[in-house]
Amino acid sequence: MRHRLLRRAMPLPPPTPPAPRTPGIAGGRLFSSLPPPPPPLQSRREVHVWYLLPDELNDASQLKMYMDLLSPSERKNALSMNTEKLQKGAVLSRALVRTTLSRYTDCKVDPGSFEFKKNKFGKPEILWQSDDNKMEWPLHFNISHTSSLIACGITMDNLIGIDIEEKKRKTAKNILSLARRYFTPSEVDYLAQIPDPDAQQKEFIKLWTLKEAYVKALGRGFSGAPFNKFSIEMEAKNGIRISVAPKVFKDSDSTCDCLSENWQFALAELNSSHYMAVCVGDDSRSSESGNGRLPLGLKVWKTVPFLEDTLVSGTEALTRIV
Repeated sequence: MRHRLLRRAMPLPPPTPPAPRTPGIAGGRLFSSLPPPPPPLQSRREVHVWYLLPDELNDASQLKMYMDLLSPSERKNALSMNTEKLQKGAVLSRALVRTTLSRYTDCKVDPGSFEFKKNKFGKPEILWQSDDNKMEWPLHFNISHTSSLIACGITMDNLIGIDIEEKKRKTAKNILSLARRYFTPSEVDYLAQIPDPDAQQKEFIKLWTLKEAYVKALGRGFSGAPFNKFSIEMEAKNGIRISVAPKVFKDSDSTCDCLSENWQFALAELNSSHYMAVCVGDDSRSSESGNGRLPLGLKVWKTVPFLEDTLVSGTEALTRIV
């Protein structure tokens, strides 16, 4: 059964006073009304992505339900945003992460029970409690959002980075000027060879999206892995590849000594409006495939958490580029 949502914009509701965060109760009841859970992640080379459209979620009771999933610090952060739209986006981002992770525990862990930690560069990770009776699922996740779309990527026992960018993203400066500032010379040359301005801008956004996904998978962020220290090879015969200058590998004092080339990508158009790049670790170059590397599996769902899931892989909503 498909649920119609109210289209009238609603202010973000106040949160319910926090209750004890007990695993496997509220989330389990809500998930019991959903369609069957997604198939499990079968290998380290499989990625599942769940996304939502904030403009479709305006019902006050739903927003309150999502707000109640958040931890006190997440609520405080969301309510500190300057506008209601930003507050809503922050709530939906954290609710999407929590509900998505719960799916991959067979709903044995309530979405509101997850706790998180951050590495020194600010990338969030699941914090499993040592005294928990539940097992530690080897889950990794990453979140990306624009004002019009929020996506969460999930892998099993493999690092992941995901980035979403609007296809019609406006740039304040000339594309090649931006490329010379942030990209490597080979990437600037690649863009300079594209005569059509619209096509050139699209390729720039694709490169930016791929680079964002890579540094997020590294867990470093832009400051820890500047874009001009590695190249994305878009026309590689074996798909998208990372190229790191040899001098970066040899520079022990470099802040970029974390850079490596053992990564695999997926690039797609999502919802006809966004580019989506996913990057995962690729430490098992296999001779079982003809090009020396196994393909990256990608499945994508559109979701209204607790209410409706739609598999968009194989539909017009998802166009795989690489």
